[in-house]
Amino acid sequence: MTTNAKPTLSLGPVYFLWDGPKWRDFYFRIADEAPVEHVTLGETVCSKRQHFSEPHVADVIERLEAAGKRVTLSTLAMVTLERESRHVRDLIRDSVHPVEANDLSALGLLRDRPHSIGPLVNVYNAATARMLADRGADNICLPPELPARSVRQMIGAMPDFSFELFAFGRMPLAISARCAHARSKGLTKDNCQFICGEEPDGLPLRTLDRQSFLALNGVQTMSSSCVVLIDDLAALVEAGLSRVRLSPQDCDMVKVARLYRAVLDGQIDGEKALAELAGIYPGVGFSNGFLHQQEGAAWVSRGRTAAMGRD
Repeated sequence: MTTNAKPTLSLGPVYFLWDGPKWRDFYFRIADEAPVEHVTLGETVCSKRQHFSEPHVADVIERLEAAGKRVTLSTLAMVTLERESRHVRDLIRDSVHPVEANDLSALGLLRDRPHSIGPLVNVYNAATARMLADRGADNICLPPELPARSVRQMIGAMPDFSFELFAFGRMPLAISARCAHARSKGLTKDNCQFICGEEPDGLPLRTLDRQSFLALNGVQTMSSSCVVLIDDLAALVEAGLSRVRLSPQDCDMVKVARLYRAVLDGQIDGEKALAELAGIYPGVGFSNGFLHQQEGAAWVSRGRTAAMGRD
């Protein structure tokens, strides 16, 4: 909503395959230490992974809610099998928590029920956002490909609606019925042996000339770089953004959340926070190109943006 209130911080679902205890302990620490108000849980990428986290979901929700966090449950991003369709139907029917739709197949089941829209649903203009709001959506996390101009236009067209923006993490670019991650290890999707668990932050891909290109995460393709909008927050706050989303990576996400909160609260400058962030998540390139109407992997500094008159 377009108000003078500072945006809240949200944490998206873990896209990667982490073993159950690691997944549980990650969220326990988020509950106890991270200054995030909203947490979205649930397997979003591959239904075969669900049994790793399912035994811990109830305990994680209890711990998060005891810490005052608002919990939302995510649907799968791609539904291709009857058991996956049944899982989505059961989730929406039985959940006492709000549901985040990350696939259009869930929207019919969610119609006229309060729900949110995740960044894996393509919402690129105000007409689409308005249609989703009319069907019951109360929050939309915009996809990371949107430039700042489009974000401002959508917020301006719907000033009383809650918009969220993907502001930290590898960009989710595509999802497939096939598993390139398993194939790269000489395995098939049906006999993947959960090989994606060997890369808890994604499998880096490089071009023939050894340039970083993409990252594989099971059936999902992600950016090689990490979206970092920490030095762009002031302009997004001014535009009226309601929530800032952090996507879990295999780094200290409590420190990441604290840095973003400190910038939102005006306790630290974005440029200084950026330098600290490089120490928290070392060895990974940062990007914000899409926000500045450039290629997604580009990095545009705040000073350069002002000099070029870009938004």
